Amino acid sequence: MSRKLFGTDGVRGRANTYPMTAEMALRLGAAAGRYFRRDGSTAHRVVIGKDTRLSGYMLENALTAGLTSTGMNVLLLGPVPTPAVGFLTRSMRADLGVMISASHNPHHDNGIKFFGPDGFKLSDEAEAEIEAMLDGEIALAPADEIGRAKRIDDAVGRYQEFVKTTFPAGLRLDGLKVVIDCANGAAYKAAPQVLWELGAEVIPVGVSPNGTNINDRCGSTHTETAAEAVVAHGAHVGISLDGDADRVMILDETGRVADGDQIMALLAARWAEEGRLRGGTLVATVMSNLGLERFMAGRGLRLERTAVGDRYVVEAMRKGGWNLGGEQSGHIVMTDFATTGDGLLAGLHFLAEMARDGQPASRLVRQFDTVPQLLKNVRFAAGARPLEADSVKSAIAANEARIAGKGRILIRKSGTEPLIRVMAECEDAGLLAEVVDEIVAAVAAAA
Repeated sequence: MSRKLFGTDGVRGRANTYPMTAEMALRLGAAAGRYFRRDGSTAHRVVIGKDTRLSGYMLENALTAGLTSTGMNVLLLGPVPTPAVGFLTRSMRADLGVMISASHNPHHDNGIKFFGPDGFKLSDEAEAEIEAMLDGEIALAPADEIGRAKRIDDAVGRYQEFVKTTFPAGLRLDGLKVVIDCANGAAYKAAPQVLWELGAEVIPVGVSPNGTNINDRCGSTHTETAAEAVVAHGAHVGISLDGDADRVMILDETGRVADGDQIMALLAARWAEEGRLRGGTLVATVMSNLGLERFMAGRGLRLERTAVGDRYVVEAMRKGGWNLGGEQSGHIVMTDFATTGDGLLAGLHFLAEMARDGQPASRLVRQFDTVPQLLKNVRFAAGARPLEADSVKSAIAANEARIAGKGRILIRKSGTEPLIRVMAECEDAGLLAEVVDEIVAAVAAAA
């Protein structure tokens, strides 16, 4: 069963434009409610969280209406990180969790992603079944079985306490000055508070959301803001989250950025030394740098690659019984603690390494030398299929032949935006630039 509405991370689009309309959110809520009430039983519940986008109010109300119309009882969490929804879905014994967020996208976008009762994101198959239900009549609950809605006032506090339990016992962050950039997003309360409670001196950035400034020149996709704060305040380290706080970038005391690959390398090496890295395997996507693969192999460890998307990383981890994975973009998944990427949790475990060994961040963020990598995005028009054009196929084939034995090329369509992503790796930086530029030009001409 195919999916057209759902992408790699739920349903996403521009707010108040299909599919991110109140009407579609209501129907999605009703379909999801009916999907989880197929046995006809009562007393089902769902938790709904959101980030700080203005459109979150509209979508939250519409989803609540749809879910209660099928008999689901709704627990409203308010603004919380995406990983908090995964955690609270499981801890509150809910049948379904919903997060309203477009992650790192601008404020005018929004999205809806679903979590199952185990706290993990729904499978492709489950999403396809829910999507198929939208084409027909969705059976509503009898009048006396309509669901209720209730706001959970301490949702952020519950998540904060959970995150702190994952921090190594006996360690504190005393003496560390930490810049935390919350991207004016979902972690604007939780992240600074957790760091302060663990003893850090906290310099908060991006903690004044107004509904339209989420990810605006701040957060993990605009690390220059946190870098400036680190240098200006003489901080030891910076932690930069995205709008829903499921991804992170780390900045050392000079403002240099460490992406998800470097963080995963640090954690994988530590866990392997302690005998905690299950199967001696780290799971990452095809986007992760070749240097990471070499780093793992040099330690007798293994890198398992998946398709792009943290959901596919998690699926591989669960199937293989592995407990550490993530993406270069900063999703770090530690299934010993969480069911999805958690930027704050990953940041804390980086800080634990600093607190344990007294090493500066600049030493920890450089675990391996990266192979030169270049990524360019090409936006395409609605209805266009540039990757199917013969000219694009020819350009890709020709440049794959040029780079053979020296590197690799990866071309893919974004699962969340109308973009073609052109990425290549090669030790020869000049050849790397030529290869990417030729393919980008061909894609742009067909877009």
